[in-house]
Amino acid sequence: QVQLVESGGGLVQAGGSLRLSCAASGRTFSTFAMGWFRQAPGKEREFVAAIGWSGAPTYYADSVKGRFTISRDNAKNTVYLQMNSLKPEDTALYYCAAGPVLRTTSGMYNYWGQGTQVTLSS
Repeated sequence: QVQLVESGGGLVQAGGSLRLSCAASGRTFSTFAMGWFRQAPGKEREFVAAIGWSGAPTYYADSVKGRFTISRDNAKNTVYLQMNSLKPEDTALYYCAAGPVLRTTSGMYNYWGQGTQVTLSS
């Protein structure tokens, strides 16, 4: 069993940066692939980024490539999402997820956090 708690969301101006964190409980964190997903109002949940258990490989949605960076610290049981050059369309509830296999589809992830809200002001 893995419990995930996201933090770091907030209100930020377009062009700004935020770093999201996802703290995991459980001793098996380092064996899981981790992903970030987001869901905007009225839209389906979409993939943002994912990272393998060792820190590689990493995958990104085209919409965030070059602006967002996913990383993890297995000693701290934490995965991060550094978000730079934020745009109004990045406004969403951001979730982290853990799963046994590195994938970009939400259905492959077994454990989910409650989400942290990111809101962009133009």
